[in-house]
Amino acid sequence: MTTSISTPISQNHPDSAASPDTWVAWFWDDFFPNWINRAKDPMGIGFFDLLDENGHPPAQPSKTILAQARLLFTFSHLALLSGNPKYQAAARDARDALVHFRKPSGLYRCRVGRDGALDDDPTSDLASSYDQTFIILSLSTWGKLDRSEDVSEELENHWNAVEANLIDPVTSMFLEHDGITDPVANTAPQRAQNPHMHMFEAALQAFEMTGDKKWLERAQSKRAVGLKYFLDTDSGTIAEFIAPDLSILPGREGERREIGHQCEWAWLLLREVELGGDPAMADVANRMLDFADNHGFATDGIMKGAAFDALSANTEWREDKFLLWPQTEAIKTYAVRASDADFTAKAKRLAQVIFKQYFANRAAYVNQLDEDGNVLWAEGLSRLHYHLVLALTEGARANLWSAPH
Repeated sequence: MTTSISTPISQNHPDSAASPDTWVAWFWDDFFPNWINRAKDPMGIGFFDLLDENGHPPAQPSKTILAQARLLFTFSHLALLSGNPKYQAAARDARDALVHFRKPSGLYRCRVGRDGALDDDPTSDLASSYDQTFIILSLSTWGKLDRSEDVSEELENHWNAVEANLIDPVTSMFLEHDGITDPVANTAPQRAQNPHMHMFEAALQAFEMTGDKKWLERAQSKRAVGLKYFLDTDSGTIAEFIAPDLSILPGREGERREIGHQCEWAWLLLREVELGGDPAMADVANRMLDFADNHGFATDGIMKGAAFDALSANTEWREDKFLLWPQTEAIKTYAVRASDADFTAKAKRLAQVIFKQYFANRAAYVNQLDEDGNVLWAEGLSRLHYHLVLALTEGARANLWSAPH
């Protein structure tokens, strides 16, 4: 299905210097509805995992649970906000795809074939803790949208399957996947902060969608474990990984801090406070934001205002590269501080950087740029819409630009 001829998803790009308001309106009215049409697989389950630089899906693609679950959340979230039946129909397609990934344990395998069939690769059958968080996030949101389907039992069963199969009984930390037998072995995967953060997010969403206080308590328990093992209290930053034996990794691996995750953790901690959680989490969030605000953004050049991919906790080195998703997480932190005119201005400037550099004059959008705006990663990953749409709807909630409709 790949073609060398670029067929843009949108024929009506705004001028690259258009205002953020114009770009956001274009995204809701033109780009995203057309992207849904392009990304839906007409001969397989759900949606393609990516579109190439020409705006087309790759040949004979497999499907990941990460892409389908994130899209289920994204479409359900938009349908709840807008009432638009196109988003509800897209959510239904993503919901129908999920059944093909479910394992007898109640967990969801990471990958299936285009038509939903299992393959012979044993790694495809692994259920990663990171992926499972998006099952909770998406199902709870879908359940709020489609009241004809009671998902409460499915949510509870999935939570129990995660607790039974993916939790280290010694530390209560997430295991990387359900194939691990000895989490402290030298050959075991590193311990990652990411599944702890995203299950914190998922449980907060389930609490907001259902009103059941047990989900807030579950969110707080996952947040507590994540901060216990990954928060560097000296710098107020989150480490990405620690060793299987819980020691700090040597060199750059142990020093590496991702600005996107600094922002994402901070936004989630502030969301917990907003939903009635521990008010002390606001102080933790503000320390994370101080680090990001002071060290995490380009101060000049074509990418001015954009979040770097990573830097060291002591700020002695950084990666002058710019993935798309950290930009969206920064916008979310600006949106929750939009009562300050400075953060309103930063949000709008960064939104313009996103559309001007990652979208303008492209068939679809790209994933990563260098400091001069050159493309390092051209594929438009479908799972990125979870980040982008949530940033734009948070901006709309703060009255920074138009809401979806």
